[in-house]
Amino acid sequence: MGDVAKDLTAGTVGGAAQLIVGHPFDTIKVKLQSQPTPLPGQFPRYSGAIDAVKQTVAAEGPRGLYKGMGAPLATVAAFNAALFTVRGQMEALLMSHPGATLTINQQVVCGAGAGVAVSFLACPTELIKCRLQAQSVLAGTGTAAVAVKYGGPMDVARQVLRSEGGVKGLFKGLVPTMAREVPGNAAMFGVYEALKRLLAGGTDTSGLGRGSLMLSGGLAGAAFWLAVYPTDVVKSVIQVDDYKNPKFSGSIDAFRRISASEGIKGLYKGFGPAMARSVPANAACFLAYEMTRSALG
Repeated sequence: MGDVAKDLTAGTVGGAAQLIVGHPFDTIKVKLQSQPTPLPGQFPRYSGAIDAVKQTVAAEGPRGLYKGMGAPLATVAAFNAALFTVRGQMEALLMSHPGATLTINQQVVCGAGAGVAVSFLACPTELIKCRLQAQSVLAGTGTAAVAVKYGGPMDVARQVLRSEGGVKGLFKGLVPTMAREVPGNAAMFGVYEALKRLLAGGTDTSGLGRGSLMLSGGLAGAAFWLAVYPTDVVKSVIQVDDYKNPKFSGSIDAFRRISASEGIKGLYKGFGPAMARSVPANAACFLAYEMTRSALG
């Protein structure tokens, strides 16, 4: 089995593990990010992450936490397969000779390169996911945008293609997606390799146990979000913005206006659930990836 095939297979298994562990946290993150700013004297719809979980489960049952999972299940597998495969190819390019150990800086470069590639997969998927997840939040606000009801992932795609400028509409938010994926993956893979070496006490990390791999993967996931969280908030609001009467003219405008109206706090909406998800989900992803990769020989 070639390296590409191994990375594809192991990345797919890693992606599935990541999604099953992480999706409920992600639903809460998007609900918190996309809830409208309350009018003066009014309370926000959700007081925080725990309140959002309680309200979601009360209204929709536990299944409500897995809303919008269909599209990412198909694509998270593909996404991680691409991420790990492109990273593997970048590693091969940067090696001075086969089997050479890359420096941490070279691993950072590999992560950034993989981030560019996966942005093109991530952008349309995230647009569809955010629209489905934010539907129930936007429903109570009486804005025109809410008239649009989506039956599911394919329905979002159909409506966007039909009424938001064709294929271009699905790539709305590509700039903030790249601004998230490139530095985020650079940080994630750099931290992952650095921690593995730290725990192994040298550059040979092949003997690390599951606990060490999960710790490295979990903290690498946290590094991703620490590096890029405000960009993710901007991406979410741009992607759920109304096509006909947009609130924001673009990413910079969204960044400025969120900071102006809600301060720095506004750029970290949903940060708690994002971090709470990222650590176990990435621990699961990296562990599943490494176990699959070594099982394939």
